Amino acid sequence: SYDRGATVAGVVGVGRLITGMDRGLQGMCVNERRHLIVPPHLGYGSIGVAGLIPPDATLYFDVVMLDIWNKDDKLQITTLSKPEHCNRTVENSDFVRYHYNGTLLDGTPFDSSYSKDSTYDTYVGTGWLIKGMDQGLLGMCAGEKRSIIIPPFLAYGEKGYGTVIPPQASLVFSVLLVDFHNPKDGVFLEHLEVPESCKRRAVTGDFVRYHYNGTLMDGTLFDSSYSRNNTYNTYIGKGYIIPGMDQGLQGVCVGERRRVVVPPHLAYGENGAGNKIPGSAVLIFDVHIIDFHNPADPVEIETVYRPEGCNVTTRDRDFVRYHYNCSLLDGTKLFSSHDYEKPQEVTLGTNRVIEGLNSGLLNMCAGERRVLIIPPHLGHGESGARGVPGSAVLRFEVELISMEEGVPEGYLFIWHGDPPANLYEQMDLNKDGEIPADEFSTFIKTQVVEGKGRLMPSSDPEKVIADMFRNQDRNQDGKITSEELKLKSDEDQEKIHEEL
Repeated sequence: SYDRGATVAGVVGVGRLITGMDRGLQGMCVNERRHLIVPPHLGYGSIGVAGLIPPDATLYFDVVMLDIWNKDDKLQITTLSKPEHCNRTVENSDFVRYHYNGTLLDGTPFDSSYSKDSTYDTYVGTGWLIKGMDQGLLGMCAGEKRSIIIPPFLAYGEKGYGTVIPPQASLVFSVLLVDFHNPKDGVFLEHLEVPESCKRRAVTGDFVRYHYNGTLMDGTLFDSSYSRNNTYNTYIGKGYIIPGMDQGLQGVCVGERRRVVVPPHLAYGENGAGNKIPGSAVLIFDVHIIDFHNPADPVEIETVYRPEGCNVTTRDRDFVRYHYNCSLLDGTKLFSSHDYEKPQEVTLGTNRVIEGLNSGLLNMCAGERRVLIIPPHLGHGESGARGVPGSAVLRFEVELISMEEGVPEGYLFIWHGDPPANLYEQMDLNKDGEIPADEFSTFIKTQVVEGKGRLMPSSDPEKVIADMFRNQDRNQDGKITSEELKLKSDEDQEKIHEEL
């Protein structure tokens, strides 16, 4: 048979072979070698074969068994390894991606996907595969390894295939299923960890900050936000990310951990992406939601404690002292006033604190405690600040220690009634026709003590009075003349007149 370059194929024990061969092949295993000595009466007898085998010849055969099969054979499937978790197995009409090594029954290799450095990708149960593979892939889990032995009538039959698969050859496939999906699949969600308290869930139009690990179904990592030490920040439901993630992030809670399994038609499709995401790949995202907000969100205010008999509350321009703890929604501590010797101080409405904190401190009583949830557009915005990530939602725990009534914007001092008609003469304490800084300071302090007016509240009233004097000393010669002294209300009227 070696001279002919073709194996011999035949059915044993049905009289199609000489009796000696029929008997000599019985009980042989694949790859077994036998030396058969066939006497004439079990060979070609007294007749022989004209021109080839003389009459009454004893025949010697050196035989190696390459393949055995029976018409009643079925697939032989052996599971070599299987993942612990398997949510779903292959069914007809699924699209599969798998690696394989293909050999004949004697171990001769004829093909391998590994040598091509790419998986074999096809539909199951639609006639695109030989019948044996169509059947042999059914019921597999992603990541499972199988050995599938296919008889020739479920493979390439009497004709074989090209020069690599002989006629009537049984095939052995060692298969690793990399992933699979169905064109009808949607996004699959697995809720790994959901916080007990979830006041709100994300919806289309929300801006979400999350960490993620992205893997293929075989566990290969293709991307991770953790490796960049930055969250992934995006709007959901608006087409900024792959459709599967747009859908998969709907309804998340702050702090939730969720697994999102995305079929390729909702990810990067047949083409894949870059050199890390193959075509037709199912993607698995393990996400951790850090926070989310909507650009229309106001400050969320929760009153933790409010004293009884609270009649006076903070207003714009009031001077307040307060303690605070500031953190991210995932609990990461950022800043605290308790790290300093005294409480924080600010005049409300003077742009000295972020807008959300300013509004959250309004209408508070002394002693009141609040929790403020501040969206980034009322906090530090897309750019963030030192120690604050961009687009971060902030959580403030605030306690109002004290408050002082403020003055209107642009004023450093206001009268509680009408100012004196002869203001300059009263302010000129030694009646020498000019008012130096010490006289000005003494006069203003007297008005405050007598309750006739009040300064803009500040931790340093001397500085406020110094600013007032500087404003009135228009030529900066260290004294105020009668021509220089003007009330703020009069100055405002002059400006209006000039504009007109």
